[in-house]
Amino acid sequence: MRLTLTKREVLRGGVGLAGAAILAPLAAPGPMVRPAYAAPTIDTPAPGFTGTDSEGGTHSLADYRGRVVILEWTNHQCPYVQKHYGTGNMQALQREAADAGHVWLSVISSAPGLQGHVEPGRANALTAERNAAPSAVILDPSGDIGRLYDARTTPHMYVIDPAGTLVYRGGIDDRPTARWSDVEGATNHVRQALADLAAGRPVATPVTRPYGCSVKYGSGDS
Repeated sequence: MRLTLTKREVLRGGVGLAGAAILAPLAAPGPMVRPAYAAPTIDTPAPGFTGTDSEGGTHSLADYRGRVVILEWTNHQCPYVQKHYGTGNMQALQREAADAGHVWLSVISSAPGLQGHVEPGRANALTAERNAAPSAVILDPSGDIGRLYDARTTPHMYVIDPAGTLVYRGGIDDRPTARWSDVEGATNHVRQALADLAAGRPVATPVTRPYGCSVKYGSGDS
């Protein structure tokens, strides 16, 4: 597959296949099967998808045309995810997004039997226990949506503007550790991207390196 980068992505840190090692995502050690899709390109239409949430509802990206959409890949057993939920950082960002009228979809792409996989009831319990506030939790045990977005870590964040254009992909912030104390003082890339959209200006930093645990795709994924 040929990967095409826009000029902005090259300037802001995007990489082609030959340079992937330079900005490889920081992930916890252990085996990981890489998705077989190229990373979606900034300033182009975000990949369309339809997924089922933990309540049995169906969500299509096209349903949210005209609204900002945030995608958050998550795994409740990952220490990096626990950092952001344990400190209330992720929940605060979710509520800020909701207050602004945005759509926040948490996506779980862990395959059955692997770390982070949950059934619908457990997903709902986690939302309640953590006082989380996503618009919905999308269950993606096949990994289809994750591969479509080349989601590699938990968390891995994406922001889509009201026109359906991908305007941000990468890490939640600039502190790639699992230390809870590093939340304070970090530059939150997602918050900055949302602020840029609200101000009607291009996202200043549209691509950053994601960090966290590897997404636990099934062994059948390639």
